[in-house]
Formats: sequence, structure tokens, C-alpha cells
Amino acid sequence: MKKILVPTDFSNQSLNAIKAAIILARKSSAEITLLHILDLPNQGSDSIHTGSKAPEVIFFKDSAEQKLNNLAHDPIFEGLKINTSLILAKTYQGVLKACETNQCDLIIMGSHGTSGVTEYFLGSNTEKVVRYSKIPVLVIKGEVSDFKITNFVFASDFSEGAKKPFLKAIEFSKILDSTLTLLMVNTPNNFKPTYVAEQILENFLENINQEEYNLEIYNDLDIESGVRNFSKKSNANLIGIATHGRTGLSHFLNGSISEDLVNKVNCSVLVFRMA
Repeated sequence: MKKILVPTDFSNQSLNAIKAAIILARKSSAEITLLHILDLPNQGSDSIHTGSKAPEVIFFKDSAEQKLNNLAHDPIFEGLKINTSLILAKTYQGVLKACETNQCDLIIMGSHGTSGVTEYFLGSNTEKVVRYSKIPVLVIKGEVSDFKITNFVFASDFSEGAKKPFLKAIEFSKILDSTLTLLMVNTPNNFKPTYVAEQILENFLENINQEEYNLEIYNDLDIESGVRNFSKKSNANLIGIATHGRTGLSHFLNGSISEDLVNKVNCSVLVFRMA
């Protein structure tokens, strides 16, 4: 992990994401790009691109540039390489564009926690960033002091498509120096006897060189409840899940399950893109 993108609206929620990014950057020798997006009305955006000097547009742009510059020079970034980017775009499109332009490896966003998504990523923007991003998206919940992750739960159906996200989860676990727990949720609609579940996990882990992890099979009424209840029971600091992206979520995390987890669980959530 070499480049971290942190979208910011200068709110407390985005500051929490920045604090987590600083800790990860120091642990992995990564650089941070601070991104601010001016999601202007169409006429405002048009005036920028056509060279018009609409006073209100120039005011917002200059004000945002000043805030971004001041933030980048904050002492909290001492010793780190910090880049800044100001984009005129729709929010989620701007995030995805900035990721590609800056060749980032990780997006970090702040959140209110169980009360909903960050002020900056209102409505469907978080959903769209998570769904369409080709790189992992880390959603930070609540206040961040030292972002010490001791228990990282990676929930999956452990199908072949989950191997790439799992390898990324291993990388994060090592950076964070956390205990990695592999979680398979057993539900009435797709119940597997223990020996079958264990065989699936064994086949999944074949040829994967990762010795230090825990394996857990947890029974619950549905996938979302299983992930939430197990994570709460085990005092997880971080939950890892995977999505197929624009083709829809995996059959393990279908419908709105991943989005519900991002919004409802108390701990931070790391969403990976499946192949």
C-alpha cells in the first residue's frame, strides 16, 4: 500500500478518516492525497469549464483551495508526503476519478457510525463509491485516537472469487498487526453441516501462505445478522467484506447487505472489490 486517498469536506467525520490514514501511512510508508470535491450545480460547474468568472463560483473554489492548503500543512502530517486535489465533479465520480489519476491503493472515508453515512457522502454517494471502486474502501466509524485494530474479522462465503480480497485482507492484517478471523455465516436457507463448512474453508486456504488466523463458523438467521452479531460478540475492531462492484454484490453479500453493514455496525468496515 503506497497511496491513500482521503476525501474531505473538513468535517469531524472526514477528520477521523484523516487520522486513520495518518496511522496507516506511517505503518506502511504510504503517501496521502487529500481530496476535496466541489459538487456545484450544473451552471456553476459549466462556468468554471467555460472560463466564466461567476463571483460565487470563484469564491467557493478559492475558499476550498485555501482550506485544503491549510489542512495539508497541519502539523499532524509531520514526516509524511501529502498531496492535495480539488475537483469539480459529482461526488462519487470525483472520488473514482481521483483514485485513477493518483493511482491510489486505498480510499478512507469517515462515517457517523450507526446513525448513517458521513455528511460528505450523503445519500447514495457512499454506496456508489463502495460499489464502483476498484480499490479497497475503508469506512471509519466514530472518533479515532490510535486506530488500533486488534481483531479483524473477514466475512466471506470463501468461494474462488474471494481469494483476491482475502489476500488483501492478509496484507492489511499484517500492516495493522491484528488478529485475523475468517468468518463463515451459516443460515437456515443455506445451511451447511460443520464438516462441509470446514471442508470449504480448507479448500479455500489451500496454497495460501497465512498461518496465523482463526476460523469461525457462526449460525444465524441471515448473513447480515450473523456478521453483526459475531463481530459484536468477538469485539471486532474491523470487518472486511467483498463486493462484485457494478455487477451487483456477491451471492454472499447480495442486495443491500454490505451497505447495511457499513451503516449499522459500530466498528469500521473495509470493503474489497472481487474479481
